[in-house]
Amino acid sequence: MTGRLRLWRYRWPRAVLGALLPCACALCGETAPAVVCTPCRERYAAPGGLRCPCCANPLGAHEQAGQRCAGCIADPPQFDATLAAADYAAPLDALLLRLKFGAQLPLAPWFAARLVDAVLAQPGWPLPELLCPVPLGPHRLVERGFNQALEIARPLSAALGMPLRPRLLMRAVDTAAQSGVAPSERAGNIRGAFAVADAALEWVAGRHVGVVDDVMTSGHTLNEIAATLKRAGAARVSNLVFARTPPH
Repeated sequence: MTGRLRLWRYRWPRAVLGALLPCACALCGETAPAVVCTPCRERYAAPGGLRCPCCANPLGAHEQAGQRCAGCIADPPQFDATLAAADYAAPLDALLLRLKFGAQLPLAPWFAARLVDAVLAQPGWPLPELLCPVPLGPHRLVERGFNQALEIARPLSAALGMPLRPRLLMRAVDTAAQSGVAPSERAGNIRGAFAVADAALEWVAGRHVGVVDDVMTSGHTLNEIAATLKRAGAARVSNLVFARTPPH
């Protein structure tokens, strides 16, 4: 089955269900067949703008498509590529907070669909062979009751037709949340925090692994994960994140 046919089979049942059971747009409140209406989606989450292919930060006016940003050239990260669907900015940032802290799980498939749009907008983007979510620490998972990265990864895996390995990565150290750590201390806070499960080593060796998360801010977490995967034998690591925090 071709990739585009697979995406069509994923989308048409959702379109039918949305027509039968319309809801209110999570951004503007107007009646919509999905959690976000088409005008809001096109206004706030349409693919566009040049990004660094490595870290997904927006490129400057003097930089060309496909060119790495100055930061990735000066200090190359462990991961090889990053695909982001949108910037972490209003009003989409509020939607992500509603998923993560408000347990509004129906938002997760919408985030996944926007990542599918981002993939389709870059036809030559090398697709991973398998996906894994950024894992939560055990205490945070019990506290929250779900892993928002996994909730996004499930529909994304189905849409792209690639296997999802939810237990490929595990938290070896239950670190403090990066959002509560000073930027200068984030790399140290997350160092050594991840491990590849012994049973998953065969999935990693020689493979292109895609790591799914909701937001990429400093990139330290994803960089540590990529380093962990490459020590386990991964040939390539790509990040698929819904939102990228623009540099300040």
